[in-house]
Amino acid sequence: MLAETLTQPSSEAIESNDVWDRIRAGFTLPEGNAARVAKERQRYVGLEDFWITVSERASPYLFHIAEEIDTRGLPMEVALLPIVESAYKPTAYSHGRAAGLWQFIPSTGQHFGLDQNWWYDGRRDVLASTDAALTYLTYLHEFFDGDWLLAFAAYNAGQGTVARAIKRNEAAGKPTDYWSLSLPRETMQYVPRLLAARDIVLDPPAYGVALVPIDNEPAISVVELAHQFDLALAAELAGIDMEMLYALNPGYNRWASAPEGPHRLLLPLAQVDQFNQRAAEVPREQWMRWQRHLVSPGETLGEIAQRYRISVSALQEANNINGHIIRAGSDLLVPVSSRPTGTENIAGSTQSEQRFNHVVQPGESLWAISRRYGVSVDQLVSWNALSADNTLRVGEQLTVWSTESAPTSNLASNAVDTIQQVNYTVRQGDSLYRIAERFRVTIADLRRWNNLGSNNLLQPGQRLQLQVDVTAAQ
Repeated sequence: MLAETLTQPSSEAIESNDVWDRIRAGFTLPEGNAARVAKERQRYVGLEDFWITVSERASPYLFHIAEEIDTRGLPMEVALLPIVESAYKPTAYSHGRAAGLWQFIPSTGQHFGLDQNWWYDGRRDVLASTDAALTYLTYLHEFFDGDWLLAFAAYNAGQGTVARAIKRNEAAGKPTDYWSLSLPRETMQYVPRLLAARDIVLDPPAYGVALVPIDNEPAISVVELAHQFDLALAAELAGIDMEMLYALNPGYNRWASAPEGPHRLLLPLAQVDQFNQRAAEVPREQWMRWQRHLVSPGETLGEIAQRYRISVSALQEANNINGHIIRAGSDLLVPVSSRPTGTENIAGSTQSEQRFNHVVQPGESLWAISRRYGVSVDQLVSWNALSADNTLRVGEQLTVWSTESAPTSNLASNAVDTIQQVNYTVRQGDSLYRIAERFRVTIADLRRWNNLGSNNLLQPGQRLQLQVDVTAAQ
C-alpha cells in the first residue's frame, strides 16, 4: 500500500496559513458586466450560514484543489466553481442527473474517465472529479482561444451551445465576447454568479458574511491499496467512524471498493500512520468477506443476484464471467458486507446500539425505513447485503442497528446525506414509469412524495419532488 500526502504546499504558495488568502491572491478574471454581476451578488449577500456551510464542506479538499489549480496555471476563480455548482457538497445531485462537487452528467463524466458502476461513481470522488474538471476546463479554455468566460459558459451549457451563439453574433456583425452572447437563461446567470462569488470571497465582511479559515496545508492523505477492500474494515483500521469515511470517500456506492478499482482511500492526515500499521497485519483474504454459492440446475445469474441482493454485473465481475452462462455444480463467490450481526465495537458500531428486526410494510422504501430509525440508506444496504436499486418485498425482514431506544420519525442528521431532494419538471412524453426508471426510484414512492392518486395524469410543466439516493442513481 502507498500513502501520499495531498500535497505539500508549492513554492509559489503565499505565506498566509489561510487557503482563502491564497485563493484571493490568485484571482485573475476581469470584472465584467457590473449590473449582471451585482444582481447575482445579491443572492449571496448576508447568507452567513450558507458561507459557513460551504467553508466547512470545502475544508478537507480546498487545499488540494488550490494546489492542482496552481500546478496547471489556472485562475483561482476555478476553486469557486463548486460553490456555484454544488455548494461544495460531494453528494450533490441535480434534476439533470449531474453529480458531485463539479456536477458532471453521466456522459461527460465517462468522456473524462470517471467510472460509474454499481460499486463506484467517479463523479463523486473528489480527487478523480477534480482532475477531470480541471482537464475539461483547460480544454475549453484552449478551444475558445484563451477566453475564460467563454470556457466557463461552455462548462455549463456545452461547447456546442456557446460556439453556435458565437456564430450567430458573427453572422449578425455583433461582438462575440461572453457578455454579448444570447445563451440559455441558466448560462446567462452562471458566469456572473461565479464572479459574484469571487467578489464576496475577496471581501467577506463587506457583504455581511464570514468564511471559516482553512489551513493552507494538507488535511488529508490518499492511501492506495492493491486489492478490493471492505470500507467498514478500513474505517476500523483507521480509527474513524463510517460517516467520516464516507464523507471523505463519497465516490463509493457500496460497502466495498470495486473489484477492478479504484482501491483508494482518503483519510485524515493524523490517522494514516495508524491505518498503515494495522493494515499491514491484515491478511489479503480478510480484506473482503465472500460467501460461496453452489449453482443449482436451472439457476440463472439474475436469480442468484436477486437472492443475495447484488447486481448481475457485480456478480459477473467478482467471478470473471463474460455473458450469462453458468454451469450447475460450479461455485460462485458472492461479496457480502463484513458488518457483524452482534454488537462488537467496530467501525460504525457501538455497545449502545440495539438491533431491530424490521418487517417491511406496504409502500415502504429504504429511504423511509432509514428515516424511521435515524440511520442512513448506506447503512441499511451494508447491514443487509442489499442493492439500493432492489424493490423491497412486503413482509421481508431487515436488520437495523440504531442508538435510538425505539424507531423515530425524525430525520437523521448524518455527515453524509446520500438522499438528495430533486425538483423535476415533467416533460412532453414523460410517464411515472420513465421518471422512476430515470432516477432509480419506485412509482409508489413518486406517488407518495407528490400526493398522486392512481388516476392522476402527468402534465408537461408539472413540478415533482423526488428523494433520490445518489448511490443508486446514474
